[in-house]
Parts: sequence; C-alpha cells; structure tokens
Amino acid sequence: MTLARELADTAGRPQVDKNLLINGGMNVWQRSTSASVSTDTYHTVDRFSIGVGNMGVFTSSRSTDVPSGQGFGYSTKWDCTTADASPAAGDYIIFPQRLEGQNLQHLLKGTSSAKAVTVSFWIKSNKTGTYILELIDADNARNISKSYTIDTANTWEKKEITFEGDTTGVLDNDNGHSLRCQWWFGAGSTFSSGTLQTSWAAGVNANRAVGQVNLADSTSNELYITGCQLEVGSTASGFEFEPYQVTDIKCRRYYDDRTGEHEGSRNFSNGALVTMVYGNWRTSPGTTYYDTVGGGTWVTYLGSPKSFLATNGGVGVLRKAKIKVDAEL
Repeated sequence: MTLARELADTAGRPQVDKNLLINGGMNVWQRSTSASVSTDTYHTVDRFSIGVGNMGVFTSSRSTDVPSGQGFGYSTKWDCTTADASPAAGDYIIFPQRLEGQNLQHLLKGTSSAKAVTVSFWIKSNKTGTYILELIDADNARNISKSYTIDTANTWEKKEITFEGDTTGVLDNDNGHSLRCQWWFGAGSTFSSGTLQTSWAAGVNANRAVGQVNLADSTSNELYITGCQLEVGSTASGFEFEPYQVTDIKCRRYYDDRTGEHEGSRNFSNGALVTMVYGNWRTSPGTTYYDTVGGGTWVTYLGSPKSFLATNGGVGVLRKAKIKVDAEL
C-alpha cells in the first residue's frame, strides 16, 4: 500500500467507535462469568461466541489476568478440562464475533476503493506455536486467513494483523450477519489440510486454518485473550477504551438480560399486561421467561412499543417474571 493510500484510509478514521468489535475489552458478561463449554454457541462473555465443535471440553471464564500497565480489567480465559489430542476431521475450536453489515459500509468492500483493516489483540498461553485469525464475508462466502505466533509460553504478547481490502463482494447494508472476525484455537483436517488462504477468495474449508496448533491436546493448556480491536487501516492504533455503560448498551442490542422482576395484574381481553420493554434490539427478539409467578401462558407481542403478556390469568391475577431477550447474530 502506498503512503498516499494509507493516509487516505486513516485520515478519516474515527476516534470514537473506531473499534468495529463490541466488548473487545471483555467487560460485559451478562450470561455467566464461567461455563463448561463443549458446543458452539454464546456461553459467557458478551458478543463473542465460544465455539467448541467436538474438540475437547473447556471452561470459559472471566479472568483478572491481564497485560500489565495496559488498562484492561478482564480477559477471557480458556482452560482445557477434557483433552482431545487426535481430533476428527470436522472438529474445531473457534472464538468469533459476528458483525452487522450496516455497520461496515465504510469499508467499501466489493469496490475498487476497498479499505484494509487491522486486528489487534493481547494473547497469552502455555501452548506456543502457530495460530490463525480469519475474516469471513458471510454475504458472499469469501474469506481470508492470517497466521501469527505465540512465541513465549505464559507471557502476554500483543499481535497486530492487517487484512487487505477486498474488491469483490459488497456487504449487505442491513442488520444481518455480514462479517465474522474469528480466532482459531484448534482445527481438524477439514479446515487445515490445504494451503492457508492469505488473500481474499471464495471460501475453501481446507485452506482456512492450516498450521493451527491444538489447544485441546492437553488438560494443562490454557489461553487468555483481551483487547480485541478491528479498525480501518493497515496500522493498529491504541485500544479504544469506553465507559462500561456504553459497552453494556451496545451488547444489549444482541442479548438483554432483564434480571429485575417485571409484574402486572391489569386485565385485558387477551390477558394481563406484564411489562412494557423497550430496547434497540437488532431484530424482533426471542424471549425466555423464568422465575415466573401467576401461571397462564406467556406470549410475546412484538408491536410498537414492545410488550410481554401473560394470557388466561383472569381479572386481578398477579403476573411476575424475569425476562431474557435474544437477538444475537
């Protein structure tokens, strides 16, 4: 990249919301601060999926082990509790974050002016060797992978990895899953038997995680990660620290645990209005009710404003529940 292009790419780089990842400092943990993980879904830290596909068992937890003097309060810890030294072909361990396309239009992906992006993060593990970071264009089935090395055991290291802009494949301008930033921690031969795809191209599974070490090959293995940032340009800037409440609001667009009890007893023809709940959710959410009181059938009315009803309760019957709202990508 020429100096002129680099200046053009970074001159307009915002100092607020420059980090396209949410909760990269590992501050918000609505679901749990610790969970045993053997599946691929959201378990603990907000906005990051903890993906274990038949490749050992891990405890994912919030840790105060962080790089010294960098300003971070927490990291996400991966602790192998059941080893898998000989994974099957389709097994994997991944740590992805999914991004909405409407937040990525300034990348100009799929045009001649497509911009480079840089991912930076801090990582520490006793398992040294080669690791893979991948960007996946979910709208156009394209991807690119880069390798990096954990050089010294049990030592915090900062990594900075640049991905060139992709002139093929425009990202959808909507609230759907368009881009995924994905750390690999283990990969079976389905994902590692080819040649690492270090330039944007149509996705080939065998070329996605070539050379990746196996974090699940021993119950002695553990890994910590924090300070994850994805930004426009071919150089990394300092991590964007933001107030906790700002990160919390961003996370609740995707998952919103209303731990306070919501109740009501006013009678309507179709039930008792329990609560009016407002949220800037990504899409009409799925809901879970728990610790319920008063019986009846719980339903969700996704009008405007959004509200939650308990039906068949009768006049004056108290309804009470805690509510979880899920609008994850």
